Amino acid sequence: METKNPDYHQIEEFQNRSKKLKEIRDLGIDPYPHKFMPSHVAKEMLDLYSEKDLGHFDDAAAGETPLVKFAGRLVLFRAMGKNAFGQLQDESGKIQILFNRELTKVDGYDIEKSKEKQSHIKFIEKKLDLGDIIGVEGNLFHTQKGELTIFVKNIKILCKSLLPLPDKHSGIADLGVKYRKRWLNLITDQKVIDTFTKRSKIIKIIREYLDEANFLEIETPILQNIYGGAEAKPFATHINALHQEMYLRIALEISHKKLLVGGFNRIYEIGKVFRNEGLDKTHNPEFTLLEAYAAYWDYNDLMEFTEKLYETIALKLNSSTKVEFGSYTIDVKTPWKRLTMKQAIKEYGSVDVESLTDDQLHKKLLETSVDRDKLKNATRGNLIALLFEELVEDKLIQPHHITDHPIETTPLCKLHRDPKEREKKIVERFESFIAGNEVLNAYSELNDPEIQRELLLNQVKKRQEGDEEAHPLDEEFIEAICQGMPPAAGFGIGIDRLIMLFTNSESIRDVIFFPIMRPEE
Repeated sequence: METKNPDYHQIEEFQNRSKKLKEIRDLGIDPYPHKFMPSHVAKEMLDLYSEKDLGHFDDAAAGETPLVKFAGRLVLFRAMGKNAFGQLQDESGKIQILFNRELTKVDGYDIEKSKEKQSHIKFIEKKLDLGDIIGVEGNLFHTQKGELTIFVKNIKILCKSLLPLPDKHSGIADLGVKYRKRWLNLITDQKVIDTFTKRSKIIKIIREYLDEANFLEIETPILQNIYGGAEAKPFATHINALHQEMYLRIALEISHKKLLVGGFNRIYEIGKVFRNEGLDKTHNPEFTLLEAYAAYWDYNDLMEFTEKLYETIALKLNSSTKVEFGSYTIDVKTPWKRLTMKQAIKEYGSVDVESLTDDQLHKKLLETSVDRDKLKNATRGNLIALLFEELVEDKLIQPHHITDHPIETTPLCKLHRDPKEREKKIVERFESFIAGNEVLNAYSELNDPEIQRELLLNQVKKRQEGDEEAHPLDEEFIEAICQGMPPAAGFGIGIDRLIMLFTNSESIRDVIFFPIMRPEE
């Protein structure tokens, strides 16, 4: 079977650059060498030398100014008689460079071997293209306009680029290209590099915060025999060696609780989870989740601990607890406002659920845009949770902890310690909301094996009735709980949504390097 060349092989620019590549190789120059060691990155150079009195063009030409080595992608080139100016870009920024007719030499280029007998600067003009990665060595100086510039004495081709960059003015207009071909997005938009650099810093701050609180970082399996820990449809796969069906994990919870049984008191994991669900601005089927568990804590401890985490991130990133997100200025300063789910419905939705019958709650929901299928066979707890989603969530702009949820919302949470709330089947769970989005889920963990088994059997019944997101029965998990799990509290934070908040990103796709894309995109 003959392999067809890709479409870009027909692009004139690709063909021209391929021709240049052959010409460079014919001159005995390796256009893809193994190594080049820069002395600085762009930002470091700018920070060190922008304000220093280095001297000017003649001083750099004479070698009397600091000598540096720098590597990056050529993103600008302008020939100007005896000199040519360009810009090199690395991940930290851009530096102006100057090529000089008399003093700039191309590493490995011998004029006598060239058919055209081109000078070094003419070789640079004719054989290099925007997008090429080059290494330069030269002396720093300031132009008459005060711009820090490298007077290049030696240039080394590090990677000949065969495809052109997107237009620098219009950038990438097609969102599909922007996300699918992220490398182009990174090359053309420094803000995107800044977002992902900040993502890395945020995750480092989270780890430091947890480590300082004596949490141990762990790793648990992605492939599982039985999935659980959330209400979600899983991705299924198959292990050929075992002739066995497996699932990609939808949460980290079940494995972590087994480790609490085993004797670890404070643990956390930052890892990928997979939920076979829709795509929108806050959902990607593959996403990064933080889960942490602390023995002998309850959900009250977690409210303080998690809000302090957000405050710490903000202060370390921005030296302020205030965060700009869309049209909002969010203040994550502790303490956050706390309301029970019923209090929130009353305050933001003007509905007192305690004074209404189930039929009246049902009628209230019919006045909203709720999916009517969700109302079929809905219990009182389901109705309360749906009212909260419809009437309250989008109004929770500043940080809120919404506590004390109906038991129907999770089968893994401890019943409320208050006998009156316990009788109403309220559990010690809280979700945190910022800018109308859920950002955190936490609860006092259920460690009663008899109640746990009963709740998971109820989930089995829901599955038999057609709920594909209900938990399967995990007998091994219940066996572990029977062995004895200490009282504990645990929380989960979608890292990508957290990054969205602190980078002012409107879509989850903006904070994931390679998000899942629809075929038509």
